[in-house]
Amino acid sequence: MANPQKIKFKSVADFLKSLPSGEWEIVELLRELIVETVPDVQERLAYNVPFYYRNRRIAFIWPASVPCGNIKEGVALGFVAGNALLKTDVNADSKVERIVFKSVSEIDPEWVRQLLYEAILVDDQFNIDRK
Repeated sequence: MANPQKIKFKSVADFLKSLPSGEWEIVELLRELIVETVPDVQERLAYNVPFYYRNRRIAFIWPASVPCGNIKEGVALGFVAGNALLKTDVNADSKVERIVFKSVSEIDPEWVRQLLYEAILVDDQFNIDRK
């Protein structure tokens, strides 16, 4: 099957180099918050964007400049089990919840951390050995 995105990043570093400066600033702040909040997280590219894993995928960062994300502008922070999080206005039928930030000033670090803590709790249900 052909890649509909027409691009293929080899690494997160390649991905970061491709971003426009406004998106890069948002992505870097979100990455920092994820790594600080979830110290055992693993960052890997999937669909040409960074996904964050523990037992399973827990979150992703999708900038508008990367096709196929249905983001018109800004950067989306997505939660794979978003329907299990308490702090979002999520569609009960949707498993993925995402919040789009159009600038760094829109990001409330404490709120993002709270969402990440909830995502960790949901993810912990998939590996009892971590406790």
